[in-house]
Amino acid sequence: MATRKLWIGTSWKMNKTRDEALAWASAVAPQSFPAGVQPFVIPPYTSIAVVAEALAATDVRVGAQNIHWADAGAWTGEVSATMVRDCGASLVELGHSERRTHFGDTDERVAQKVAAALRHGLTPLICIGETAADKASDQADRVLAQQVRTALSGVAPEYRQATVLLAYEPVWSIGEGGTPAIPAYAQARHAAIAEVARAAIGRSVPCLYGGSVNAGNCRDYVRQPDIDGLFIGRSAWQAEGYLEIIGRCADA
Repeated sequence: MATRKLWIGTSWKMNKTRDEALAWASAVAPQSFPAGVQPFVIPPYTSIAVVAEALAATDVRVGAQNIHWADAGAWTGEVSATMVRDCGASLVELGHSERRTHFGDTDERVAQKVAAALRHGLTPLICIGETAADKASDQADRVLAQQVRTALSGVAPEYRQATVLLAYEPVWSIGEGGTPAIPAYAQARHAAIAEVARAAIGRSVPCLYGGSVNAGNCRDYVRQPDIDGLFIGRSAWQAEGYLEIIGRCADA
């Protein structure tokens, strides 16, 4: 049986200057990564180019934290898929709960952005997750299924074989003060997500877990059969922390 690929990466959100970003990339660039691990990093827009250049000769993929759904136009303050590609990005994070909560990214809007990403050769990393209220009312799987189906409706037939990623990030588990999901709970959600995704586009879609991941719990997550990697927050914002998590996951 073929060994599955583990996607392990981090998004810096609105953190790091270009010098700080370059320091992180310069520390990671000389490292060798275990077979089967696909590393990635998602800096803020201002650092994409400098990080992409520093990591150009490595296996580390560089992404953007969002794109606009249009290719160009009168969209003041927005950034297109063409622009992030021009900076060296090959991946884009879409639908993070902060975008959904504070910036109006609906499921339908996420689907539009997924379509734009695929048109321009970017790998969409689609974030999904239930709130604490959804969890308490046993609505998690219903909410997640809706998010997955709508987001994947942006995958046109001609892009059905392109790489598409999901990141399951329970809203109650992310950010400062978040509570990590119990691995068994995360596994159950991932198994349900996998079924919905397969029905939506006719094939498996890798799904990463994100939510208060750290060096102490990372192995417990990647040991789960339906968790295909990790999307890490502040625990990976220092290069040493990121590399430690990758090493521990490889050992697991």
